[in-house]
Amino acid sequence: MMAFLFSDIKTNFAAFAGMNYAETLNYLYQNLPMFQRVGAVAYKQDLTNTIALCELLGNPHHKFKSIHVAGTNGKGSSSHMLAAVLQSASYKTGLYTSPHLKEFTERIRVNGIEVSKDFVVDFVSRIKPAIEKINPSFFEITVAMAFDYFAQQQVDIAVIETGLGGRLDSTNVITPVLSLITNIGWDHMDLLGTTLEKISFEKAGIIKPHVPIVISERQSAVESVFNVRAKECESAITFASDHFKVISKSPGYYAVHHGNNKYFLDLDLKGRYQTRNLAGVLAAIEELRRLGFVISHKHVENGLKAVSRLTGLRGRWQTIGERPLIICDTGHNEDGLREIVKQISDTKYHHLHMVIGMVKDKDVSKVLSILPTNASYYFCAASIPRAMSPDELKMKAEAFGLMGNTFENVNEAIQAARVNSTVEDFIFVGGSTFVVAEIENL
Repeated sequence: MMAFLFSDIKTNFAAFAGMNYAETLNYLYQNLPMFQRVGAVAYKQDLTNTIALCELLGNPHHKFKSIHVAGTNGKGSSSHMLAAVLQSASYKTGLYTSPHLKEFTERIRVNGIEVSKDFVVDFVSRIKPAIEKINPSFFEITVAMAFDYFAQQQVDIAVIETGLGGRLDSTNVITPVLSLITNIGWDHMDLLGTTLEKISFEKAGIIKPHVPIVISERQSAVESVFNVRAKECESAITFASDHFKVISKSPGYYAVHHGNNKYFLDLDLKGRYQTRNLAGVLAAIEELRRLGFVISHKHVENGLKAVSRLTGLRGRWQTIGERPLIICDTGHNEDGLREIVKQISDTKYHHLHMVIGMVKDKDVSKVLSILPTNASYYFCAASIPRAMSPDELKMKAEAFGLMGNTFENVNEAIQAARVNSTVEDFIFVGGSTFVVAEIENL
């Protein structure tokens, strides 16, 4: 099949070479199923397409070292933190994450610099005949694109974040030098399973034979799933929370207890929930040192205090306005929102305004049940097919005592919240990654 596809590319390349960047993205968005936009119908429950695409490209994922990161919450932040530390240690570092907030090229970075639009155009032009024969998903294409780019850029190491699950995720064709699994919680139950054990089984699928695995948190309900998988793979397993105790002293400032040592770290990601991720990142760095990577404590300090600048991460407890204070966060499931609500309660303000949007293919009742009732709500929707209408969200929210008005989009809702606020109020914006992505000037 490979020879046939390569032949097709040689004969058809010229016909597709004329697409510009906008036309290329339109082709990807309109012709390939994209989970972020349409939901479960885009999820491919095997690795066949990714394997075929990688074979077509000469298996680029075999040409660089990688770290594989999975989990329900925290895998994006953890991936960016690891990349920032590796960059600070002078390793040429690839980073693949999803979804993007503003621009497609955010998904693929080398040393924090986004993949060029020209590369995106060239890549899609090169493999378009194969796309039309294999019929891959949007995500499968972007994974192959990232691997091809990292190989061409000759990165020293790439941090690869899973998209959904792990075992059947398109990224799971790699054999990394290290795997990291963050928090396990309730999300995508329609695809990953209706129990934490089933969800964990899918995440544990990234554990590879003889490849060390770090689990950020020891969660009694699921630890046996990881232990069994690690034993099957003869892989050394570390539960980071057993070795690193991380205490938030103030937003972005943490005390770390490691054995008999105690030290402090500044992190430019201000969400207190990062305590749960930081232990896993620090344990992963310990494993990388054992594997021969030269990463000093200064590299760790410098990387963590500049994650956003080094890697471009946005949308994690990010301040986007002051007087009134306006903060956005991409947390979107029960566990993520529970941590956000805790931090909201720790924030000083006169009155709380909640700008909220959600997707319609999830049971939002558990999230709504934990949101504060002593706030004014501004219900909105992202411009994607999966978005729950503001009217439906308002109706569901009212059942939990959450009262407010509806708005067509997040920016109208933010403006209304501003108008209704004093300088001492607090406006929170979130509920969905896609709502945060549409904030102007983020």
